Amino acid sequence: MMHRYRSLFFVLPLIFILSCESDQTSFSMEYRIPEQPEIASGFTPKPGWEFSDFAVAAAHPLAVDAGYQILRAGGSAVDAAIAVQLVLTLTEPQSSGIGGGAFMLISNGEGIVAYNGRETAPSGADENLFLKPDGEVMPFAEAVRSGKSVGVPGTVALLKAAHDSHGVLPWHELFTPAISLAEEGFRVTPRLHTLLAADETLRLDPVASSYFYTEIGDPVAIGDLLKNPALAAILRDIAESGISSFYTGAVARDIEERVKSHERPGLLTVTDLASYPEMELQTEPICTQWRTYDICGFPPPSSGHITMMQILGIMDHLETPVTGFDGSLPSAEWLHHYLEASKLAFADRNLYIADPEFVEAPGGNWNRMLNSEYLRLRSALIGEMSMGSAEPGDPGELSSDAGSQPLQQESGTSHISVVDSNGMAVAMTTTIESGFGSRIMSDGGTGLKGGFVLNNELTDFSLSPADEQGNPIANRLEPGKRPRSSMTPTLVFDRETGELLANLGSPGGAAIIHYTAKTVIGMFEWGLDAQRAIDLPNFANFNGPSVLEEGFFPDELLDVLRTWGHELVLREAASGIHAIQITEAGLFGGADPRREGTVMGE
Repeated sequence: MMHRYRSLFFVLPLIFILSCESDQTSFSMEYRIPEQPEIASGFTPKPGWEFSDFAVAAAHPLAVDAGYQILRAGGSAVDAAIAVQLVLTLTEPQSSGIGGGAFMLISNGEGIVAYNGRETAPSGADENLFLKPDGEVMPFAEAVRSGKSVGVPGTVALLKAAHDSHGVLPWHELFTPAISLAEEGFRVTPRLHTLLAADETLRLDPVASSYFYTEIGDPVAIGDLLKNPALAAILRDIAESGISSFYTGAVARDIEERVKSHERPGLLTVTDLASYPEMELQTEPICTQWRTYDICGFPPPSSGHITMMQILGIMDHLETPVTGFDGSLPSAEWLHHYLEASKLAFADRNLYIADPEFVEAPGGNWNRMLNSEYLRLRSALIGEMSMGSAEPGDPGELSSDAGSQPLQQESGTSHISVVDSNGMAVAMTTTIESGFGSRIMSDGGTGLKGGFVLNNELTDFSLSPADEQGNPIANRLEPGKRPRSSMTPTLVFDRETGELLANLGSPGGAAIIHYTAKTVIGMFEWGLDAQRAIDLPNFANFNGPSVLEEGFFPDELLDVLRTWGHELVLREAASGIHAIQITEAGLFGGADPRREGTVMGE
């Protein structure tokens, strides 16, 4: 499907045009470390930001500033996203980085391209990796905090593949902000300090302990200047020598050593690492019609787009749909419909979706799960009372019986949205899975302080290979397989004109699907700008109890939902949504008030 953009051409000031064309000046020479204000955690209202030419949104102000400076220097949206990700490795180590994986969507006016940098299972692993000798499944926390959970990182390979086709500035210059900040230091934010204080296991890793904690085990203090010379050295090698310096040599050997020397050792090898860049990372996005829009996202192994669009499609097929929005909150009736539709969608997700290189789509095509008649039949199952939990549907025959995967915890993710002055858009969701991943840190064999955190993506597979009836679970672990993800990088287009309307995504584990859906609904059903849509209270259902964000919903609404049979859980819902809207005036960016993110542009 081809799309074109509304004109967003940006005339750079003369000084920047000359600097980009001159052989004597480069971005590496012009990058300046910005002031580093302390930013509060919790819920901090944000205004939304208007720009006329370009914008970048991400989870940490220093990362956003790096992308902004890249765009001002004439870089593309892909260049900016690369610089943002590299800085996030340093400043938001709990959520993403070069030790993890990512999905990237790119729209460049000629079409949409998707890059799959999801981690892969080691060649020596099998479906029994997380079973104890007696055949019982390991406790989830033990599985996460182990060498067993570490998959082959894909982020570095994804960044290089995207840059090869869509980069403008030289590869090595995109590393300047991250290297500079790693060498000069960044200020520890309240969020990072709070997460370090709450995590007991990270202290047990010798590399992480010496970097994040004092000799008596206290986390680095808010406002402390934290330097990471190991990461600076690793990034400099990748910048100068290419990604082989990450996937082979000292870095690869150190990753293998960290994984295999853990008290619960894993199976990742230097051979696994060396083989990743040889994989085909470009894949076809999946675009779905919804009302007057084309919504484009990531295909399996992501469950995000399919599950979100099932929810939206089921609700549109209800016999008595309700708008149910009073300007600040959805109504109880609307929430009832949404939560019930979510149960149906997650029931399908848990049965069918996994790495398409290893499992068959229902009926041989993933779009069968989004077929209008199928969603109409699913919508008929929603009644006046809660169904409790839903059974999966039958969008198309499978070649064999399959088992449903129970819900497992997911977290530790970040989202980047960029639109450049030429209209190129990047929606990139990136992760190391859990907060601080596997709690294993690699210094890349440098022997210097710091480094990067290794993912725990293999616990996104079903820890048990089969259900209680012995049916194999589609998302079971297999050698070379990519685990199912909930990441939902999303681009929204006007179907008639092909113009880009929004670029968004969020962290949040399985709740990413709901956070992104909420924002799409807020913007395109309730007419809110990106910031007001992001600000809306969060709500979710994973085919069980419903989760509502604590402190936002009145008791009267909660009582009505309970009367209709809903089991409710009230708790914090720390989404981290970023969105950029394309408007008649230019660009409007929003960042989640629940985290430290921001938007910059011109």
